[in-house]
Amino acid sequence: MNAPDDPQDRPEPGPAPEEAAQFRPYHHPAAGWGAAKSVTRVLAARRALVDGPRAIMRMNHENTGFDCPGCAWPDDTKGLHLDICENGIKHVTWEMTRKRVGREFFAAHSVAELDGWSDFALEDQGRLTEPMVYDPATDHYAPISWKDAFDLVGRTLRELDDPDRAAFYTSGRLGNEATFLYQLMARELGTNNLPDCSNMCHEASGRALQDSLGTGKGTVDLKDWEATDALFIMGVNAASNAPRMLTALAEAYHRGAQIVHINPLVEAAATRTIVPHDFVDMALFKSTRTSTLNLQPRIGGDMALLRGMAKAVLEQAHSDPKALDREFIDRHTDGFARYRELCEATPWDELERQSGLSRAEILDAARIYRDADRSIVSWCLGVSQHEHGVDTVREIVNLLLLRGNLGREGAGPSPVRGHSNVQGNRTCGIDHRPDEEFLQRLDRACGIRAPREHGLDTVATIEAMHRGRVTVFVGMGGNFALAAPDTPYTFEALRSCDLTVQVSTKLNRSHLVHGRRALILPCLGRTEQDHQRGGPQSTSVEDSMSMVHLSLGMKRPASPHLLSEPAIIAGMARAALPDSATPWEWYIEDYDRIRDTMARALDGFEDFNRRVRLPLGFRIRQPARELVFRTPSERAEFSSAPLPDVVPAPGTLALGTMRSHDQWNTTVYSDDDRYRGIKNLRTLVFMNADDMRERGIEEFDPVDITSTAKDGTTRAVHGFLAIPYDIPRSCAAGYMPELNVLCAIGDFSTQSDQPLMKHLKVTVTRAAR
Repeated sequence: MNAPDDPQDRPEPGPAPEEAAQFRPYHHPAAGWGAAKSVTRVLAARRALVDGPRAIMRMNHENTGFDCPGCAWPDDTKGLHLDICENGIKHVTWEMTRKRVGREFFAAHSVAELDGWSDFALEDQGRLTEPMVYDPATDHYAPISWKDAFDLVGRTLRELDDPDRAAFYTSGRLGNEATFLYQLMARELGTNNLPDCSNMCHEASGRALQDSLGTGKGTVDLKDWEATDALFIMGVNAASNAPRMLTALAEAYHRGAQIVHINPLVEAAATRTIVPHDFVDMALFKSTRTSTLNLQPRIGGDMALLRGMAKAVLEQAHSDPKALDREFIDRHTDGFARYRELCEATPWDELERQSGLSRAEILDAARIYRDADRSIVSWCLGVSQHEHGVDTVREIVNLLLLRGNLGREGAGPSPVRGHSNVQGNRTCGIDHRPDEEFLQRLDRACGIRAPREHGLDTVATIEAMHRGRVTVFVGMGGNFALAAPDTPYTFEALRSCDLTVQVSTKLNRSHLVHGRRALILPCLGRTEQDHQRGGPQSTSVEDSMSMVHLSLGMKRPASPHLLSEPAIIAGMARAALPDSATPWEWYIEDYDRIRDTMARALDGFEDFNRRVRLPLGFRIRQPARELVFRTPSERAEFSSAPLPDVVPAPGTLALGTMRSHDQWNTTVYSDDDRYRGIKNLRTLVFMNADDMRERGIEEFDPVDITSTAKDGTTRAVHGFLAIPYDIPRSCAAGYMPELNVLCAIGDFSTQSDQPLMKHLKVTVTRAAR
């Protein structure tokens, strides 16, 4: 690893390649003292023993602090003063680092040199401090003024012969006000090419819920979690990806709710926890169970499990009519008869084969569901990142509809969004397939004529860049080059562009995989103060459960040359649209003005400025929660999709990619994964011990992993280490972004267009010695 610029900086926690890899299965509670020790180590190593706790006390506080830039779990409704988690603190202190990446750094290191650094080493250099432009003559980035940077973007966009030759990508960190301006700029330019991270994670969820219920979001809120009788948690590694969910799980267990975890791996959150802000439990080392039943279906087997549960409920209804809510079904749903026939015609042996579970296990889950008056089904990428992800989410809705688990307290569908404002991005207009109602409201509110033709999603954007059809790529946050599938293909696509623009807080791989011309535009972080002509500004975000609230930065910016994301967007927009009647500069003086326009343009944002300043903000109305269904039948729609065949062919495995505990999206804090017992290792594959023996593979043996794409092409990684793990036969798992290379650009769902990151067909063999 390359040394930091400042020799006074002590090294932060990170990869230690000289240390031997270790695997010791984890048997301790999630969170608790393990999390407390981790946080203390991080604060000390990052020299944040004063600023860190100060930030912690301001994080997730209603309208007086900043929203955690990590996950989208909703804020506590009971006034909890420490509504925080280990990974949120890691994320905040990572942003608050004292290290800086300025012109001296770029003068000392060429892009070719930096390209050989690890991704951890790149981000560990610190915060970007001023706009930079790539100089192909020297292979270095050099300083550029904000005016000249905006002029370069504007001139390049104006010279395009077709606005669809540009694409505008969004990561989930972008606040609502910036999101609204970003999509407005793109549409005023004349394109709906608005790919986003949701195209790679929850696109299936949105499409399924829209088809079934007429809304692309879940219907429950945190109070429903506090009132439900049964929670079904599917494809979620909560302890790492939504750690504050542990509080809700512990509270549910204490009040006697049933908690069923459904995941090929039994993750730490599916066992027990010590919630760190419960000081008595911490002092007594007293843990609380977070599960009453764990089921481990094969990868892709969730739909068969859900259908088996529905079949069991329908069979029970023959002798016990109360097993179904017939009044709800008759009054509020369509397609029930077809779905009942489909369930009855599906044999139990096929459900067992496809799910990888026994009939007894499926019946156990069905009994819990049937006995609960109110049930919530919650899910994440373990459900959505499959070929049949849309059908599986619709099967979740089918199951809920059977017992009327919709439109009442403690019941309904609850997708767990990953990034802190990914749902808000879609709400505020980042959608390559906008509907006519949204576009008409936008036109009236903003005085434009938005394009009607659908734009490109993430996969289609990569393909268009590769073919030369998209020549300008603008990325608002994130690390697109590493987050996307088929890494070499994505790299080639970005390098084919005429101009790439990355709006970022820290150096990452996407700055090194660039077009012929390239800009790095550094922005404020969410923890930082945003001062405009109208005074200090706040931005808003939307959580997983449709609550919208304000976020107000507290720290002095890392550099006086940083601009806010809304200001950067406005600068690019004015340069690209010099004759625009949109008051870009006026908007930036006071973000309330942006919100006033959003109130006219966005359904559910009426009286935005007043409502967002209420305690906890406001919840966007969900018609389906009120049993109003914007579907063709004006009812909730049962789906009757065929059951997919997800059983791997002989000799092959189904592999799912995932994050480690010490990771947030593509940002890797260290090579450890505490909850899975891993230390000093990321290039690994978790395998069933019997599958390893069958292939003559022992623990820590180097292996080659080869994927076969839909078109028959293969991709491979070499020398990964095999780890025996509690995972079903014919299944395997490993970390992204290292394994993204195995997902071909053409391996995306025909239902959602999502890359199949959780369901790759692979072979694993011992590496040649």
